[in-house]
Amino acid sequence: MSFDVPDACTLPTAERPLRLAEFDDLFATAVRQVEPIDATHARLHLTGPAGLADRVRDLAARETECCSFFTFTTTEEPATDGEAVVLDIEVPDAHADVLASLARRASTVSAGAMS
Repeated sequence: MSFDVPDACTLPTAERPLRLAEFDDLFATAVRQVEPIDATHARLHLTGPAGLADRVRDLAARETECCSFFTFTTTEEPATDGEAVVLDIEVPDAHADVLASLARRASTVSAGAMS
């Protein structure tokens, strides 16, 4: 499963596999649903142990530093155990393909982890 890094990304090439591994770990351990809103907006529903919201915010902030076209909005929700987070990811029209690729990867990795 590949993920095409957009030309607009400023993360050094050597660090890209590490960042992708961080996203894959988050997708595998916390993503419960990937909800496509439209071509430029996806919503990920995540649950996990205490500290999940901080983990999501940290990763989103670091990703925004190198791929400034992403807009991440993190919303904490009530959870009976641990934490529940909704992560809205938005991009301009020019980067809809990047968002689609990221959403597909989140769906695939989280589905593989849950089976």
